[in-house]
Amino acid sequence: MFLTKDSKSPFFQVVYFVEGKRTKKSTKTTVKKDAENFLKQFQLKNISVPQPQKVVSISLSSFKKEYINYVKQNKTRHYIRSIKLSFKQFMDFIGDIPLNQISTRLIDKFISGIYSRSPYAAKLYYSTIKAAFTKAVDWNYLNENPFKKIKAPKMSKSFPVFISKSELIEILNKTKTQLLKDIFTTAFYTGMRLGELLNMKWNWIDFSQNIITIKNSDEFISKSKRERIIPVHTKVKVILQSLFPICKQEQNNFIFYRYASIKLNEDFVSKQFKQAVRDAKLNNDIHFHSLRHSFASALVQRGVSLYAVKELLGHEDIKTTQIYSHLQKENLSCAINTL
Repeated sequence: MFLTKDSKSPFFQVVYFVEGKRTKKSTKTTVKKDAENFLKQFQLKNISVPQPQKVVSISLSSFKKEYINYVKQNKTRHYIRSIKLSFKQFMDFIGDIPLNQISTRLIDKFISGIYSRSPYAAKLYYSTIKAAFTKAVDWNYLNENPFKKIKAPKMSKSFPVFISKSELIEILNKTKTQLLKDIFTTAFYTGMRLGELLNMKWNWIDFSQNIITIKNSDEFISKSKRERIIPVHTKVKVILQSLFPICKQEQNNFIFYRYASIKLNEDFVSKQFKQAVRDAKLNNDIHFHSLRHSFASALVQRGVSLYAVKELLGHEDIKTTQIYSHLQKENLSCAINTL
């Protein structure tokens, strides 16, 4: 919207657009100062100020149910369990009140109370419910996300736990079945997540190129939501080749299973690994995900760049991979030697 003057009229004209069409209105004055005052008044009358939409009232329990049904489409069962736990703890604290009555004061009290008992739980509940409330704003249940006014709980940083090849052998020696031994070994030499391993099918394997391609499908979506390639280690290739003749050689068959066409339960595999760790009398902090840490840690210690490790692990952000940077001992030594 602006002033103009042309040969067709002695008066200044206001030029503006209606649905993309150029339109003019006369100011009925030849004095520029008066025309500018006309323009200001015209803008005030004709520029509409968007009004915030009226939020829809919904209870916390109703929103929880709707949100969980929504995230089931593209989130893992593990993440959904985290959502359910976070909402349960939150509702136990504040009750089943309308969503738009939840204040930053209530949230602050909730997070602070949890943090005093378990910083990890406080961080989990904060990030999980904050993400849910962001969706509540999109759905017009809230005008703004109250969690954005509260700082995320700080966590003390600790190095990821990983195991050596000799410790893996100790764990395998305490593992009861060959199936589980194969899964644990494959995890150690590929860095694949447990969900990826148990969803892996024969159409992911290319023996000619010696690669595994983690694929997304209607039944499975990787955490990063994108495919990635992992070269096959010789020990993994031996396992895959030994299983290939046994399986019905159909591309959509699971590689690791107890009953054909039925995916193994993640909790079962994780608990069996933990039991083997305890039977081997190793560090109790070792869990199934430690196999993924071990894969990454071994690569970094052998001089593989963090960017290469990032791609192999399927991290979206290099910052996630940088938790292994302390293992770049040669780089650190070189840095000290420059002094």
